[in-house]
Amino acid sequence: MKIGISVLTHEGQSIWENGLGQNIFYFVQLLRGLPFVKEIVLLNCGDQPRLPPEAEALAQGVPLVAPRDLAELPDVIVEMGGGLDVEWLDYARAQGKKVVFFCCGQPYVGLIEPSVFQRDGYFSRATRCDEIWVLGKDRALMPMLRTLHRCPVFEVPFLWDSTFIEQRIAAVEQVGLKFGYQSRSALGESVRRSLRVAVFEPNISVVKCCVIPMLIGEAAFRAEPDAVKSLHLLNSVQMRDHPSFSFLLGSMDLHRQERVRLDGRHDFAGFMSQHADAVIAHHWQNDQNILYLDALYGGYPLIHNSPWLEGYGYYYPDSDIETGAAQLLRARQHDTHHKYYLQRTRSFLASLSPREPANISAYARRLLALTGKKSGMAA
Repeated sequence: MKIGISVLTHEGQSIWENGLGQNIFYFVQLLRGLPFVKEIVLLNCGDQPRLPPEAEALAQGVPLVAPRDLAELPDVIVEMGGGLDVEWLDYARAQGKKVVFFCCGQPYVGLIEPSVFQRDGYFSRATRCDEIWVLGKDRALMPMLRTLHRCPVFEVPFLWDSTFIEQRIAAVEQVGLKFGYQSRSALGESVRRSLRVAVFEPNISVVKCCVIPMLIGEAAFRAEPDAVKSLHLLNSVQMRDHPSFSFLLGSMDLHRQERVRLDGRHDFAGFMSQHADAVIAHHWQNDQNILYLDALYGGYPLIHNSPWLEGYGYYYPDSDIETGAAQLLRARQHDTHHKYYLQRTRSFLASLSPREPANISAYARRLLALTGKKSGMAA
């Protein structure tokens, strides 16, 4: 079986721009473990002849080709990282090839926000694919996708591997920095810390925005003024002069005490190794997030509202600011159970690996059902 996966290349591209880029290469890694997958090709929907440098190790030996330059059509075409030409997809389907739309972004917001906020979005003909794959975070939106695209929708496992975060860890250590939560308990110091907190929400959508984390930090500060040493709001400097954001910021005691720092975009490992030792996160209908996994991998206290990770990190439900603040205060004593925290989270992260048999089996069964083939794999 030959598999083609769409990618979108552009000048100056980095794998850290969004989670989708990493999703693609973890998928490639998994496909390489399937005995019936004989060839993988990346379908280049962009304008660059090479992949981001961070991705080249995982994609080694996988050709990057413009769809119309292919000598032979893939048996399964997965539209994932870039939108494919509909006429080319129609031709491929007419030749008996199967097309999957692997929807990794939040599909409801992708339809609604461009209209509401009058900004660009990407849209293609709804009937271009044979089936749709979604991650568990978008399970609630499967009926919407079935109705819109008029085809079956299936949930597939979320994949994660430490490859990319380890690349960044190696880079920051080369300049003398140290990634990972640094426990002080072994040094005989107080284990009730004043935390340097970072919020990494991109602030380009209601799906992941810094407002709830800001208020969680504020509520914790009001309860225990020494709890929050600093609150770093990344991807926020562009909102400084917006009336609504300025009003919110000005109402905070943390701001009056000059403990809030507005900043631009930074990579996780580089920023945490220098400026922070805890993360507050908030999402709306997007509970599977690579940032959360990177934080857990580093052993950092992650204050989050992801039901997917309810047993890991410091969980608060929905937008419950009071519970989130209580969890942040609890994280002040993270040193006392840091070793156990790291052991548990590393075990969970291993279950997301592209090499995990359960994940391999799930994708294998989906591909074989789509193409009507038999694998010869053990059940």
